[in-house]
Amino acid sequence: MRTARGSLLCGGLIALVSIAVALCCLRIEVLCRAFTFHSHRPVGSMEKNLQLVRNIIPPLTEKKHKGQDGKIGIIGGCTEYTGAPYFAAIASLKVGADLSHVFCTKDAAPVIKSYSPNVIVHPVLDLSSGVEDVEKWFPALHSMVIGPGLGRDEKVLQNTKVIMEKCQKQGIPIVIDADGLWVVVQDPSVIQGYHKAILTPNVVEFSRLYNAVLKSHYNECNHSSNLLQLSQALGNVTIVQKGEKDLISDGSTVLVCSQQGSGRRCGGQGDLLSGSLGVLAHWAFTAGDEKTDGLNPTLIAAFGACALTRQCNHQAFQKHRRAMTTSDMIAEISTAFNKLFES
Repeated sequence: MRTARGSLLCGGLIALVSIAVALCCLRIEVLCRAFTFHSHRPVGSMEKNLQLVRNIIPPLTEKKHKGQDGKIGIIGGCTEYTGAPYFAAIASLKVGADLSHVFCTKDAAPVIKSYSPNVIVHPVLDLSSGVEDVEKWFPALHSMVIGPGLGRDEKVLQNTKVIMEKCQKQGIPIVIDADGLWVVVQDPSVIQGYHKAILTPNVVEFSRLYNAVLKSHYNECNHSSNLLQLSQALGNVTIVQKGEKDLISDGSTVLVCSQQGSGRRCGGQGDLLSGSLGVLAHWAFTAGDEKTDGLNPTLIAAFGACALTRQCNHQAFQKHRRAMTTSDMIAEISTAFNKLFES
């Protein structure tokens, strides 16, 4: 009898637990649907957004002088990471910038210089005078990409934080990636409310940012909702949430870039994105409202960089499959750019 009663009681408890779990799952599903429906105002189709990118691209004419189409600064490069700032710099040049400067540590400079004579290299980032050494170049720069290969040296990170602050005072558009995002995680106020900033976190970096700014774990059932919340909490700073599809938001609008890429995720692709974004940000901010159709210039620039990176990934993968590296993607920039924006 006791055994039978125990079995009945156990069976009853299991049934109650099953019902509770089912109700909980149903509630979560309803919440997810609600957030999906109400969380953001999507804008435009892929083709419409690509056309907006085409609108901001300056024409090539013989009347221009060197530097007019973009002088880009890259803050990054340490002993361990020399490839990242090079990828960002060379990507910016191949997209269409006229000059690209890398501000790196002393030990990293000879290595980065050896990669290409096209990149201007300044070995100043770990010096006590590093901030002043970078700041004196501000008048010669149109935008700044902060973070590729930066590393975690305290002196370098402190110099980088001050450089971020000084860029804002000068109104210079800034793209923040990699360990530049680590600087923001340590002190989110460093970027708070700066509307010419674009953050480009991957999955892990986004989680760190969200936890640091909102002091909570994000809702895994709706990426757009998380992105909007984080952007709004940072004062409507534009964020590119890299993933299966790239989500881009300035806290009020969400763009989705679903340009075909590939299943290959080799290191360095984010550097290509950030370098190309540095150029596109300059073009977007100088294009004017008529060409941007009133949309935030940071959104158009970010969408263009995401689409281009994915197209480079797709083309390189078709040729090299599992052997594809970011160097192969860099080689595809010209044809990918032409296919998306000039054909």
